[in-house]
Formats: sequence, structure tokens, C-alpha cells
Amino acid sequence: MLTMTHYVNGEHTAASTRSQEIFEPATGECRGQVSLASRDEVSAAIAIAKSAFDTWSQVTPLNRARVLFKFKALVEQHMDELARLITLEHGKVLDDARGELIRGLEVVEFACGIPHLLKGEHTEQVGGGVDAWSVNQALGVVAGIAPFNFPVMVPMWMFPIAIACGNTFIMKPSEKDPSAVMRIAELLTEAGLPAGVFNVVNGDKEAVDTLLSHEDIQAVSFVGSTPIAEYIYSTASKHGKRVQALGGAKNHMLLMPDADLDQAVSALMGAAYGSAGERCMAISVVLAVGDVGDKLVDKLLPQIQQLKVGNGLTPEMEMGPLISRQHLAKVTEFVDAGIQEGATLVVDGRQLTVADHQQGYFLGACLFDNVTPEMRIYREEIFGPVLSIVRVKDYASALALINQHEFGNGTAIFTQSGEAARHFCHHVQVGMVGVNVPIPVPMAFHSFGGWKRSLFGPLHMHGPDGVRFYTKRKAITARWPVGKQTQAEFVMPTMK
Repeated sequence: MLTMTHYVNGEHTAASTRSQEIFEPATGECRGQVSLASRDEVSAAIAIAKSAFDTWSQVTPLNRARVLFKFKALVEQHMDELARLITLEHGKVLDDARGELIRGLEVVEFACGIPHLLKGEHTEQVGGGVDAWSVNQALGVVAGIAPFNFPVMVPMWMFPIAIACGNTFIMKPSEKDPSAVMRIAELLTEAGLPAGVFNVVNGDKEAVDTLLSHEDIQAVSFVGSTPIAEYIYSTASKHGKRVQALGGAKNHMLLMPDADLDQAVSALMGAAYGSAGERCMAISVVLAVGDVGDKLVDKLLPQIQQLKVGNGLTPEMEMGPLISRQHLAKVTEFVDAGIQEGATLVVDGRQLTVADHQQGYFLGACLFDNVTPEMRIYREEIFGPVLSIVRVKDYASALALINQHEFGNGTAIFTQSGEAARHFCHHVQVGMVGVNVPIPVPMAFHSFGGWKRSLFGPLHMHGPDGVRFYTKRKAITARWPVGKQTQAEFVMPTMK
């Protein structure tokens, strides 16, 4: 049985006194135990990271980037191993796990350009004999708290930029699937990252609260549900820390009557049911304009019925299980609620059985039609393979529904009208928008983040905002006077 401890100062630590079971979602079997760090254990890791910061922050940006180049090569070399760890503990299919790794590596590639990204600004002769310039300096010890649904990609949105900027890092992965991040920590050490620069503490609320309140933590990054994001943001802010906390979502696809329906349905299948819907950018609602709703259902039905659901380790599978027995029960409760509230359950995934995996946490693809905005399945984030169709009379009504929703993470419009697409991009109140693209996750050299209750904090994740988040700007104004200044000045200084 697996025993997962912590990774601090370049090595695995002894097991904590508290632990929690890790399960394999496809089989329901216990895979091992993960240690749950105490406040003292987290504080000890922070102290080590603080000590490592003194040296790491003085390493040149170019040499910090070279470590990341070596790390990137090692991740590529161990891609299959890491993907298997992700699938074993999360459940997503292997190809999806590889895709997660590739998207994470894109941030590593971006961070390898840190010598350019850290450059400040310089103005010569802002005044007589006076020059001014700015520099971007590291914060110190920073922390990341990751969700279960992307056990590697989300940490890679955080730590590569943070350590490239000269910070040291404490990573708190989800206790449900920590193995891949622990392997990442080993690969960072193998790449030449000094001990103490990247540390992993496994844990629950006790570990999280320690990171949020500890005086030596300068910034906290988080991705997860909105209630927890609010808690992270308010608690860490109260303790004087920078915070970027990405919360929940209810992502709409606006399907116009002129859309290429075959293209839209193909995109929708992956966006709604990929990774069993456990993505913050999953499309969970289709706003079908006019009479396109009937055509949509007719085209979706055969594709849903042909969806291959099973153990993600089996190559031909398209959708795996949910993360846990508790989450399976929660998503199933949403399906029950949708029926009770009067939505039409066109496809009932609750009846799914997977041969030889009867104890796995499987739920088949579910499709609701005739959903209304008052229903719970429309208002709340489900985080499972449940797609709702809301029928709307026109484009304006659809846009209004999106803008009225409490979440503003991602959205998409499918249309052949440039006029409609342009209007949508300009007027929709959502942070990430796709035009005939169902999951508009920005590339690493842009920044990821939503609006409204999908993001707490002013800065988005990775890209230019990531560099801003993990550095502090210092402005310097300098003069080298010739001769002695003999007269005091008591007025506000101005440049001449």
C-alpha cells in the first residue's frame, strides 16, 4: 500500500501522526494513505523555504530558467508515468491526463523566459542629472493550494512562475490525488532545483489555515469552489497576504441558429463530458436560440449513447469515473433535483454499469432539456457529467441570462455571424470567451481568470498577471550630484 508523506528540503519526510485514505476512483479500492500535516509541520516547511529564499532569490534569472528547462525535459521524459499517476487517483482518461501535463508545461515554457519577463523600465534624464528605473523583485515564501481535478496542471500554473521570479514555494495538493505532485517535486530536485525552494505539504484544513495565517507566507494562490475561494481570499487577506483565488463556474454555450451544428455538437461532447465534467471550464449549459434546440437534441443523443465510459487506464475510453464516492452521491443528487423541479431528463446516466468495476465511482453522461433559470441544476455548479439545455427565444435573451448569472468564468458562442460574435465578445460579462471554441482556456503567455464570483483578487493566473502577482515593483530615482548642495529645499520636489 502507498504511503504518501511530505516533500520538504529536497527529500521525503517522516509520516505525520494523522493520515487519510487515497482511493482509486475506477475501482473504489483504497490505494494507500496520505499524511495530513500539522500546524507545526507546515511551519517547519515554511522555515526551510524562508531560509532557501535568501540564496535562491540571488540566483540570476538566467540560471533559474535553466533549471526549469531541465525540469521541462524531465517531465516530457516521464510523461506516461505522470499521466498514469493522474489517472489512477483522479480517474480521467490517459489522453486527458497527458493533455493536462502538456498545458502545464506551456506555463513552464513561459517561465523559462523569465530574464525578459522580469525586466523593468528605465528613463534617462527624467530631470537634470536624474535617472529613474524600476525593478521587479521576489516576494519571499509563497504558497499554492490546488484542487483535485487538475493535480498537475494547476500547480504548474503557479510554481514555475513563482520560483522563476526568485520566490520559494509551498505546495498543498489535494489530499485526494497527491502522488503526481510528489513525483513533480522529485523531478524538480533532479533538474537541479536547490533543496527548500519547492516543498510539498499534504494536509487538510489545518495545513491550509496555517498557510493562510503564517507571517512568513507572502502570497497564496488557490483554485477550487467558490465558497472555499471566498474563505481563502478573506482569511489570507486579513493576514496581509496577496491572494489570487479562482472559484466556481457555470459556463454557458450560446448556440445560434446559424451555427454549424455538427461542429458545435462535436465540440460540446468533449466540453461537457470530458474529464466527467470535473473542469472549471466545462460547458454545463447550452442556451439554444430559436428552434435549434430540437436539432441539437437529435444530434446529441446518438453521440451520448456511444460515449465510452470506463477505467481511464483503458486506452479506448472517453470518460472515466468521478473522483470519490461522496462526489458521485452529490452529482447524483443534482440529477434527482433536476427531475423533481420539472426538467426533462433525456439521458439518465445513473443507470450506467461498468463491467468489472461495480465499485467504481461511475456516472454516465446525463442530458437535461427544458431547463429553466429558476432550477437548481441551472443556478449551481454541478461539477459532473450533467449537461442542461435552456431554450431561449433570441440572442438578446441568451446574453442577458449569461450576464445575470453569479459566475463569470468561461463562455462560448457558436455562430457563423461575425456581427453576433463581435457583439457577444464585447458585451458578455465573463472573463474568458470562446468563438466557436468550447473551452477557451488562454495559452500560458496570456492569463487565466474569470469575473464576478469566479475570481477573488485583482490578478489572473499565469501569463503576465502571474509575473505581476509573484513580484513586487520597486521604483528608483537616482542622482549623482557634482559638488556640494548648499541650500535646503522645503517645497515639493519637481523635475527640471
